[in-house]
Amino acid sequence: MYKPNYLMMTPGPTIVRENVLEARSKFFGNPDIDEDFFIFYDELREKFSKIFGSEKKNIVIMSGEGMVGLDAACASLTEKGDRVLVIANGLFGEGFEGLITPYGGEVVKFLGDTKSGIDIEKLREFLEKDSNFKFATVVHCDTPTGVLNDVENICKLLKSKGILTVVDTVAAIGGEFFNVKEWGVDIALGGSQKVFSAPPGLTILSVSDEAWKIIKNRKTPINSFYCNLSYWENCVEEKLFPYTMPASDIMGLDKAIDNLLDEGIEKVVKRHKEVSKYCRENIEKLGLKLYLENDYASTVTAFYVPEGYTTKEFIKKLKDEYKIMIASSYGEYEKYILRIGHMGEGAKLEYIDRVVEAIKEILK
Repeated sequence: MYKPNYLMMTPGPTIVRENVLEARSKFFGNPDIDEDFFIFYDELREKFSKIFGSEKKNIVIMSGEGMVGLDAACASLTEKGDRVLVIANGLFGEGFEGLITPYGGEVVKFLGDTKSGIDIEKLREFLEKDSNFKFATVVHCDTPTGVLNDVENICKLLKSKGILTVVDTVAAIGGEFFNVKEWGVDIALGGSQKVFSAPPGLTILSVSDEAWKIIKNRKTPINSFYCNLSYWENCVEEKLFPYTMPASDIMGLDKAIDNLLDEGIEKVVKRHKEVSKYCRENIEKLGLKLYLENDYASTVTAFYVPEGYTTKEFIKKLKDEYKIMIASSYGEYEKYILRIGHMGEGAKLEYIDRVVEAIKEILK
């Protein structure tokens, strides 16, 4: 039987509190036909609206890991021939291309430096020359490197050009302040397994009125069923979900969001900033080099693997000998970047102390 027994300090999935696991074990009834479940789902949407800075009616909670939300946003907005701007300074940012082209979109990329956030002035200059895009995508925290993008000013700039905005904030929301209304975010996407500290399996979206209008007034049908957002707009009012909802997962997520709201959004964001700063400072004290030059996210710290080790060797040693799991990265970064996740339940100073002390012992 699989029984992991390590401190999980990966950049998602994150540590799940006992009361969340307990909530998932309760009797869940029949979410297809029980009117009380629709009320419960609607109340959870209200809680998420406080985190996203949106309204309850704009929140959608879907079954599926965060990637399902990204796919749904692109499937629902993209029609054949649509020009879409992909703003990227990391692997997940560029990954939007693979979610847009299958639906017929024509991708144009604006690429930034992977060691810092997107340069707003360079983006402004780019848009002065070409702003004929249906929508644009950007990642809030590109997790493979932990870079944080200024999505507030990026989205405000895009909206000034009449461009719809899609923001992947899966690895940031909760640990960074976010406000869809003030920033002009049309579709924002989060995942259960990051700062929210629930098990993986749910994606949460905030969909603006303008985005709903675009989705409903397409010239062609959406080329997907599971990723078709149009089925979700009035599901509570109509008491009809597109498919059977994973009630146990949603009950656990509800408790996880209660944990976050009980602490207070501002306090949670402050805690993440303090822990991330503490983590970076202590990693550098060990003589290790951070990957980024600036624009550090509060949820993950990326640094170069110590000399004499491969990333796989170092991760295995930390797990086997010290019962701590951190992560490597993806793609071109996989062989030389290690990452410590300090998200949600994992964003605690005592956990960073434990990780740093173990790394210190290895480096002796």
